[in-house]
Amino acid sequence: MNRLQNKVAIVTGGANGIGKATALRFLQEGATVAIWDINEVSGMALATEWAAQGLSCKFYKVNTADLDAVQQAADAVVQDFGQIDILINNAGITRDSSLKKMSPLQWQQVIDVNLSGVFYCTKAVTPYMSERNYGRIINAASVVALYGNFGQTNYVASKAGVIGMTKVWAREFGRKGITVNAIAPGFIKTEMVETIPAEYLADLESRTPVGRMGLPEDIANAYLFLASDEASFINGVTLSVDGGLIM
Repeated sequence: MNRLQNKVAIVTGGANGIGKATALRFLQEGATVAIWDINEVSGMALATEWAAQGLSCKFYKVNTADLDAVQQAADAVVQDFGQIDILINNAGITRDSSLKKMSPLQWQQVIDVNLSGVFYCTKAVTPYMSERNYGRIINAASVVALYGNFGQTNYVASKAGVIGMTKVWAREFGRKGITVNAIAPGFIKTEMVETIPAEYLADLESRTPVGRMGLPEDIANAYLFLASDEASFINGVTLSVDGGLIM
């Protein structure tokens, strides 16, 4: 417990799914958490519930695909809490379709959130981290970025780009006391996989050595480790958290 005591963490996409589990896990470890999400109803409800439990949490309505909104939110977090120590670039969307059927809009929507959004959030936050010579940035990639997936040209391209940016930023910011790593989740039981046919999910479970799909808490725990001082010498790594699905 208290591995993140006195740390201020931003969790994008923190109102639901993996982001929600991560925000709660960080709060349990003593962090102050800023939830960034476009879902104001869910985000405000969570922040109110957790604050009533004595946890230090605040919701900010942020569209991470909007650079101005992201910069304003980063400035607000520093104004409210004095610092930013951890950034979890977790927000992401899917707009699946085969290449033949994928529209330019479907392509751009995913790139805007999953790739540009990660760039915007990191660009807004790193100056504050550099001032204090400390920071932990963890980006959400995906195992499909490592091996591809039918019908996900946009999603795979965005997540492969995230892995590339992670390596670049690890080199650029390491000497400033900021580590940058990525998590590549496998198939996790969240709202995002509810559209996947049941027979396909059953096949995935059968091919996963641990014999199950992942839970949001599995990814939250990986985020926690990389955000902690225990991972201070880990930099530029993409950690697969997929139950051994891809080896």
